[in-house]
This record gives sequence, C-alpha cells and structure tokens, in this order.
Amino acid sequence: MRFVYGKQDWVTRERGQENVYLLTNGLGGFSSASMINSNVRSDQALLMACLRAPNLRCNMVNRLEECLDGVHLSSQEFAGGDQDEEGYRYLNSFVFEDYPEWTFQVGGVEAVKTIAMAPGKNLVAVRYRLENHTDREAVLTVVPHLQFVPKGKELTGSPKFAVRECAEGEPEARGGTGGAYEKRPARECLYEILSGDLRLYFRTGGTVEAFPQEFCEGAMYACDARDGRSFLGRTCRLFRIRQTVPARGSAVLEFLCGMEKEIPESAEAVFAEMTGYRRGLERAAKRTEHSGLPEMPAPRSEEISAGLRSEAALQLAVSAGQFIARRDSTGGSTILAGYPFFEDWGRDTMIALEGCCMTTGQFETAKSILRTFAGYCSRGLMPNLFPEGGQEPRYNTADAALLFINSVYAYYRRTGDGGFVREMWPVMTEIINAYRTGTDFGIGMDEDGLIRAGQGYDQVTWMDVRIGNYLPTPRHGKPVEINAYWYNGLRVMEELGGRLSENSCGNAARDGEAADCGYENFARGCGLLAEKVRSSFQRKFWMEKEGRLRDVLSGTRADEQFRCNQIWAVSMPFSMLDRQQQRRIVDAVYEKLYTPYGLRTLEPGDTEFHGEYSGSMQKRDMAYHQGTVWVFPLGAYYLAYLKTRDDKAEAVRTVRRQIQALESAMREGCIGQLPEIYDGASPTFSRGCFAQAWSVGEILRVYEVLDRYE
Repeated sequence: MRFVYGKQDWVTRERGQENVYLLTNGLGGFSSASMINSNVRSDQALLMACLRAPNLRCNMVNRLEECLDGVHLSSQEFAGGDQDEEGYRYLNSFVFEDYPEWTFQVGGVEAVKTIAMAPGKNLVAVRYRLENHTDREAVLTVVPHLQFVPKGKELTGSPKFAVRECAEGEPEARGGTGGAYEKRPARECLYEILSGDLRLYFRTGGTVEAFPQEFCEGAMYACDARDGRSFLGRTCRLFRIRQTVPARGSAVLEFLCGMEKEIPESAEAVFAEMTGYRRGLERAAKRTEHSGLPEMPAPRSEEISAGLRSEAALQLAVSAGQFIARRDSTGGSTILAGYPFFEDWGRDTMIALEGCCMTTGQFETAKSILRTFAGYCSRGLMPNLFPEGGQEPRYNTADAALLFINSVYAYYRRTGDGGFVREMWPVMTEIINAYRTGTDFGIGMDEDGLIRAGQGYDQVTWMDVRIGNYLPTPRHGKPVEINAYWYNGLRVMEELGGRLSENSCGNAARDGEAADCGYENFARGCGLLAEKVRSSFQRKFWMEKEGRLRDVLSGTRADEQFRCNQIWAVSMPFSMLDRQQQRRIVDAVYEKLYTPYGLRTLEPGDTEFHGEYSGSMQKRDMAYHQGTVWVFPLGAYYLAYLKTRDDKAEAVRTVRRQIQALESAMREGCIGQLPEIYDGASPTFSRGCFAQAWSVGEILRVYEVLDRYE
C-alpha cells in the first residue's frame, strides 16, 4: 500500500509526531523516526544496530540534523523549546510505500529525502535529491547525532568519539579534531567513527568537516513523556557533511553507514535490495499452490490457503516480515514481539506464528521456529524467554506449549507435511503428558480433567503483570483460555495420531511389517480425555443466564469478571461449546468488549476497569489488562463470528465492512503496521508498541479467511 500524507497532517508539531515509519533488517535492528523527521521515543534511531541477533541492539546514529541554506529540515523537539527544529513547516509531503520519502521546499530549492535499510545487515542508506530553481548556490548540511549506547540506555559522562578517513584496507587516521577532508568521489571515501569498543563506518559524496566533539542536551521524546518514561535525550556531534547545489542545477547527497567496512559505493544497491525483499514477501503471500506431495493423508483441500489477494492483507504480509529475525544463539529464526520495545517471547511467537509465517507462505521459517522451540522444550513447557549470555531459558508460561501443538497442526493443515508432524510428535506427546501429570509453575491437570495454572507471584497467562508483590489481574486457578487450548491440543493429537497411524499401517502393509500402534493408542487416549474435559468445562465455566463463560475458576471475584479470554473457546479449531453457546458468547463479547481496533480486556461496567493507558509505569501496569483494548484478540473475534454465522456470505460482508477500520489504523502510529494496544474507554490513538507481531498475525488470519471466501 502507498501511504501519502500532506501538510494537513502536521498542522501542529504534535500531530506530525503521531505517526512514525519503521524499517527493519531481519537481525533485530531497525530504523525509525516520525513522519516530520524527529525522534519521539528514546528507542528510535536512524540506525539501531543489532550486534548479536536479535536482542543485543545499540543506538548508533540517533538521528540526522539537517539544514538547507540555514533552515532546518529536521524537526527535533527540545525541552524548553528554544532549540526546537521546525523542519515540518517546510515539509510538503511524506510518502511511505517500500521506504519513507520526505519532500521539503525551502524558497526555490526542493529536497527529497529517502531512507533504506539493507536486509540482513546493520546498514542504512540516506539519499537527498536536490533541485535548485534559484540563481544562487544552495547548501545542504547534515550533522549525525551519535549515541553508541545499548538500546534503552542513555549517553552519560564524557565518552570520547573520533572520526577518521579510512583506506579500503587498513584504516589510516586523518584527523578527528577539526578541518575538512579532501572531497573525492563517493566510492573512494570511507570513514570510521570510534568510541570505546564500537566502530561505525560510513561513506558519503559530500564534504566531511570534523570539529571538536560536543554533546547536545535536552532532546525531548514526546511519546515517552506522555507514557511517564524518561524523556530527555543526549547525543554527540563531531562532524558535518556539506553538499553544494549549483544555481539552476541539481545534486545528490548520499550517506551510508553500517557496522561493517563493506559499505556499498552507492545507496541504489541498498534501496534495490530492500525493495526486492519486500516484493518477495508479497509474492510469497500471493501463492496459489504448494509444491510437493504430502507424506501422509492430506488435510481437507479447503483448509489449504489459496493465498492473500486484498491490498490491506498484502500490506500486512509485508509488515509481518518485519518481525521475523535471526537468532544467533539457536541458529534458527524467531519472531520479535514488537517494536520498539520488545524482544522475542515464546507466548507471543506461538500466537503470531500462524499469521506472520504460515498465512504469508513463509513455511520454512515456520518450521525453523518450531524446531527451535522443540529443542528447548523442558518438562512439557516451552520457553517464554530464550537464553542470552549463557543464561537459562525462562519457562513461565502456561499457554506457549499448548499453542505449539496448535501451530504444528496449523502448519500441517496448510502443507500436508506429515514428515514434520512425525518429527514433532515426541515433543507434543511430552507436552500432553506433562500437563496431565503436572509440571512447573503450578501447571497441571485436576481430577476433572481441567488445567490449573499459576502459583505464588508467578503469572503464567498472557495477563501477566506483576507490580512488586501485587498482581493487578490475578488468574491463578483454571483460566478459561488455557483450558480451551488444552482441549484443542487433545483433539489435535487425536486427529494427527490417527493420521500418523493410518500412514504407518499403510506403509507396514506395503512392506510386509507389523504396524506401529503407538500413534493410535495415544490418539485414542487423548480423545477419551477430551470428552472428560469437555463435560467438566461445560459444567463449570458456562453461565447460562449471562450467555458467556467464567474467566477463571478460582473461587474469587475474578471468576465472573467479563474478559476477552473466552473468545478463544470459540475460535480455536476444536471447541467444547455447542453452536448456540458459541454464538451467544460472540454476541456478548460484541456488546461489552468489542471496539473496531480490538477487544477490551475487561468490561467498562466493572469497578476495576481502567479506561486510559498512560502515566507512570505503575499506572500503566494497572490498566494493561484491566480494560485496555488489545488488537490481537480481535482476530479471534472475527474468526469466531464467521464460524458461528449461518449466512456465510453476509457474515463475510459484515466482517469486511468492520475490519476496514483497521486499514485506517494502519495510517496512524506506525505506518503500515498494527499496534499493541489502545485506551479502553475511547480507542483512538495507539499505545504501547507501535508495531506488534501478534496484532498483525491474528488480523492476517482473518484476511486469509475473507480472501478465501471471496
């Protein structure tokens, strides 16, 4: 999709800072700033490099300060306001498609700025195309603001920075204390910036002028201030780049910077590589068939995706690719939960995986991620946090392992790849057995067949906030969605075990050998247990008068609070509810929890409802799951709605009409993305992470169904 903005979108600085761009490199690194050319969060940077994928990230080049004939093109805000840069007043348009593009006009000079980030590299390219329509020379000056600090940290003290010109082989110091370097063609100019153990290399065709380093104080990050975070930034300046534009002439200035010395001679290569990668994601999402024959009885043909077709779906498919990253510690792929704050987590990965990888045709990536998690399964649990720096994984999640089983099933339904199911079968049986007999964090099956989870201060569902020794959303007991996942897992194992057994028997008959009944016996046991679970669930969770489910079985007030978690008891492939119950739940959720941007986590009439997500960390944590609107459950709601309506054509028209609101949401916040959350009372502006993997993934699954029906 092509997103176009004009001056009416930045009538004020505040409005112009509402929207940001995001470019990523598949390592965990990224580039981001507002559409008026300023940073509004401390976690934004022109180059947020990733030194060890995907989590060791460093804010290298915080931003560029740009002046054309003495007039700022950049728009950074400062505390006190006396240093404010007001480039937005000269900004004619901002366009984002494959990359961001700003068009400025200062007098009779036009400047068009674009940025690209190379896939698989910590490399950013900035290009300025300048057209001078006057009878005098014009001068563009660019000053990089450097930090060289870990993501989320501040530049403190007086660290030493130096810039020097390098030969293509061994670097040769050429100053760093002042003066201009000789102007040479871009392919000959390689420079190095040093500070501590970090090195940054860059090329430019402009004139580089070094000056004694100086620290720039008081940059203000408006979104951090709004959210109660530390909001003042500090950067270092030590050189400028100058480009003269002749009268009635034109010029191009390029600035390429990266963590390796292999900096391309031209920005064109970086733009082409990034655009090609994004087109590849679109092609994969448009796929119409799968290659190869299934190794065991194939799923029903209607379960195999026919590819995405709508413009919004294809945009989200490209956006989904921004969350896929390499993980150096495991040698596989992973999914980053959200930008700019989050890393990769097990629960988020399992929820986002189907939409971000399978709906978009990234099946090998999906297999890589599932194999990585399978290798770290311990006592039937999947890691919620992967090890870094020799640390042990953290397994404090009750849902990731059960959702792992569903992810394998989703993969099989789309591909018919029985070989992969057989490979994952031992891990899936380990999960079922561990939940049945009991494992860590109070997770285990009671006599009624239902799963209990959580103990002490361990929050093991997705509503997991803890403030010291206080749990704002206590859900110890038997959470509704965990038991929906448990039942679904049992039915998945029953079906897949039957298919594996059928294939095993067929192969045995062909080869004259005895059949392996292990699959069949385990599948039968899961089916019998699923019946017990269904009976207990119906009896203990269903509230006939209200037409909905309890949120948890704990013997506390929390049990009958109306939350969005019950929607998964309808939307999962296998449900314990009859059709009338499913429909009543969908209607109740629409009445109390539905908004066009997501589902509320608590009904507004509850005394614990918080309608606004802002302020200090404690205030935000108190609101996080107590009414705040989350985007990702909206995907389950739409799938449940489509599932429970008899008139499918009318249901598709209804969902298609309602989901259009999210297309407008893709213009706000992070352009082309979907955010983490919104305020619960009036969801208008995005909050939290401006780009969230499970938000994108779950809405992609809805588009997949809509596109298939149409």
